[in-house]
Amino acid sequence: MEYLLKQFIKVRAKIQNAFSGKIEAIGFPILALCWVSFFWGTTWLASKEAVRHMPGLQVATIRQFLGGLLYVGYFLIKKEPWPKGKQWKTIIILSILNFALSNGLSTWGVKYISSGLGAIISALFPIWIIIINFFNGIKIARVALFGILISFGGICIIFMDYLSDFLRPDFQFGILLTIISTVTWAFGILETKKKAASFNPYFSLGLQMLISSVFLFGITEAAGANIPLSEISLNSWWAIVYLILIGSVLTFIAFIYTLQHLPTEISSIYVYINPIVAMVLGSFIFGETLTQAIAIGAVVTLIGLYLVNKSIRKTKN
Repeated sequence: MEYLLKQFIKVRAKIQNAFSGKIEAIGFPILALCWVSFFWGTTWLASKEAVRHMPGLQVATIRQFLGGLLYVGYFLIKKEPWPKGKQWKTIIILSILNFALSNGLSTWGVKYISSGLGAIISALFPIWIIIINFFNGIKIARVALFGILISFGGICIIFMDYLSDFLRPDFQFGILLTIISTVTWAFGILETKKKAASFNPYFSLGLQMLISSVFLFGITEAAGANIPLSEISLNSWWAIVYLILIGSVLTFIAFIYTLQHLPTEISSIYVYINPIVAMVLGSFIFGETLTQAIAIGAVVTLIGLYLVNKSIRKTKN
């Protein structure tokens, strides 16, 4: 018996030694994915809190400027090589699509709609990827078409509880801003895959944030939309700090890490979890509406979105 126990311990040790590296290699990306799935959902609530007391585009401007400074400052200290030639063109395009338009408009939009609803609409960007590809000559697969129809049905179920809100111009405006932000994000993803600069993605991210903040500041300042920094409430500042540290820095780092170490079908799970986090926390923290129809509609929408994502992955293969 003692001999068998010793042999068992030896075999177990060999197995642990053989797989410890693999387990560790898988463990960190999964933890990063869990971080992205939860905390990107919470940024919708932070954005909602920030825009309660100040213009949405100003929130995005400050967030991207300070977040970009942190990234770029770090890589300047490390003496990271700067982008060259055509890489700058890609970075400028992505800064406008992903940050000035997508992040800027979604932050502005959540001023007029609930954080949960904003998160659900923003999760629909894979549908726009399918539609954009269709206009570029790529046929829509049956699975994708079925997924689009299911997602549309889910959105209709959700909006059953928002029918009266559609009479309000500000609600309509918020929905429009959020939809446009998802379209620009889809274009940004396609541009990234097609012409992504072949250098440090984190450095590129910081440069995109900085460039977009300058772009947004020029527009908002010319339009007289900004309020003096001294008039920004403490709650808004705390929300902006959260958006910078958690949303723009830590979660983006975790997101890029998951893309580099996990298969696409796994790393894309965050798309389905973010809206659920935003809806549940929005209900608890802000008292946002969370009815049975909204919950069922959200589940139906995310099922359709899963089918769309599945179609996109098959197309790549």
